[in-house]
Amino acid sequence: MDISRFKEIIKNFSSKKMLVIGDLMLDSYIWGKAERISPEAPVPVIKVDRSNYTPGGAANVALNLNSLLSTSQIVGVVGSDPDGTILTDLLTKEGINSEGIVNDSGRHTTVKTRVIAHGQQVVRVDREFDESVDETVQQEIMKQVARFLPESDGVILSDYNKGVLTVRIIQNILDEAHKHKIPVYVDPKKENFFYYKGVRLFKPNFNEFISGVESNEGEKNIEELGVRFQKQIEAEILLITQGEKGMMLFSDNSHQVISTKARLVHDVSGAGDTVISTFALSDLSGADPIEAATIANYAAGRVCEEVGVVPINLDMLIDTIDSHNQVS
Repeated sequence: MDISRFKEIIKNFSSKKMLVIGDLMLDSYIWGKAERISPEAPVPVIKVDRSNYTPGGAANVALNLNSLLSTSQIVGVVGSDPDGTILTDLLTKEGINSEGIVNDSGRHTTVKTRVIAHGQQVVRVDREFDESVDETVQQEIMKQVARFLPESDGVILSDYNKGVLTVRIIQNILDEAHKHKIPVYVDPKKENFFYYKGVRLFKPNFNEFISGVESNEGEKNIEELGVRFQKQIEAEILLITQGEKGMMLFSDNSHQVISTKARLVHDVSGAGDTVISTFALSDLSGADPIEAATIANYAAGRVCEEVGVVPINLDMLIDTIDSHNQVS
C-alpha cells in the first residue's frame, strides 16, 4: 500500500466518533511457567507469575478504536457483580465512555480466563450466561441506542451470541441507523446472519460463514457462496476473514483475495475485533473497500504477533505497513 495514501487515510481517524453495541466480556489472564506434569492427571502444572484483566468482546472493539485515536461510546450489558465492576473500571481508565452499559442483576458478566505458559495458551475457561436479555434490559439497551446513535459517525455491532443482540434490538439499531443515515458494520454470529440486512459491512470469519450460509447444490466454492449471500442480505460489502489465508472481499460487483500480512502468528485471539475496528475507521476516513480491507489486514496481522488479546494502535499499524513496504 502506498505510504502517503495510507497516512492520508489514518489522519482522519481521530475525528471519528464510533458507537459500539454488543456482547461485553472481561478477559482474564493467568501467566506462568509449566515445569512439570501433575501427578493427579496428565496435565501441566502452571506455576503462576502474574495475572491481569483486559476488556474483551465488544469492549475490545472499543479499545481498538480508542487505541487508533478515535472516540468510542459503548452500549452493552454486564452483571451486577465484581467482574462487571472490573470491566467498567478498565473501560473508564482507557477513556471509553461506559454510560451506555446496562447492569443486569439476573446474569453474570461474561469472563474468559486464559492460562498462558511460556508464551502459549494452555487452556481457556469461560464463565458466561448466554440467554437473551429480558424485556426490561432490552428496553434500556434501546434507550441507550437512541441516546448515542444520532451523534455517531458509524456503528459497530459486535455479536458474540451472548444474548445482547436479540432480533428486536438488531432491528431497532438498523432502523435508527437508517433514519439517521449512519453506516453499520457487523461482526456477526451465524444465528443472526439473516437479520443484518442492508448493512455497510458484514464481516464473518470463514467457519461462521460456511456454517451459517445454506449452499445450493450447484455452488462449489466460497466465491459463489459469497456473491449470492451478499445479494441476499443486501450488504454493501462482505468481508470474510480466513485466518492464515487472509481475507475474501466482495464489493462493487467483484471479489478478491487479500493475503495475510502476519509475520509470525502467536495468537489469533481478538484479531476479528481489530479487523472490524480498523476497517470501519478506514472506510469512514475516505478509504475505498480494497484500501480499508488492506489496512485492516495489516492490523490483524500485527496483533496476531502478540500473545493474548492486544488492541492495535497507530504506532503499531504504521510500523507494520512501513516494514512490509520496505521488504516489498
